[in-house]
Amino acid sequence: AELLGKEAALFVPTGTMANQVALAAQTKHGDEVIIGAGAHCWRYESGALAALAGCQTQVIGEGGMFGAADVRAAFKAEDPYQAATRVVAVENTHNAMGGIVWDRARLAEVTAAAHALGMTTHLDGARIWNAAVASGASERELADGFDSVSVCLSKGLGAPAGSVIAGTRDFIKKGHRLRKMYGGGMRQSGVLAAAGLHALEHHRARLAEDHAN
Repeated sequence: AELLGKEAALFVPTGTMANQVALAAQTKHGDEVIIGAGAHCWRYESGALAALAGCQTQVIGEGGMFGAADVRAAFKAEDPYQAATRVVAVENTHNAMGGIVWDRARLAEVTAAAHALGMTTHLDGARIWNAAVASGASERELADGFDSVSVCLSKGLGAPAGSVIAGTRDFIKKGHRLRKMYGGGMRQSGVLAAAGLHALEHHRARLAEDHAN
């Protein structure tokens, strides 16, 4: 939570659960989530956003990226005939689009537009550690403006398993119940969390070697 500039954080077994718990905590059945093309929460998570959270997605922009104008054009308010747009979800780095890193100014415009429209924002930061090294910005800076953030402890950092969700304490309280509901409440999580802490403390600085390779 400190690294990401949030109030609290929650350990979960996988990145898929991290994204799904975070998005479910910010929506209700019948809502819509804005995403970029090829987003992990749509492409690689077995339709969980529809099956578990009861949400649909709206793809905007090109090549996985989009801007504030795209968000404003896609937004739908409460309407008896349409799904209300509740969350804007960003993936940084964007895995399916070649690991591209978002421009920070563009990110700030997207989150500001979403909040101005009354939406919340989620960052799929499974590879935020790589984005930080590549861009020279801290993880806190990259997570700024997002109501929730998911990060992975195994991708890049090399921990055996585990991801983390971060946000406000109230958000994490909702996430805690959803984690249990989705089957992620493990008595044994301390063993995995210890490995995750080691990775955070010792492996982040070495990602530059991965990028060079």
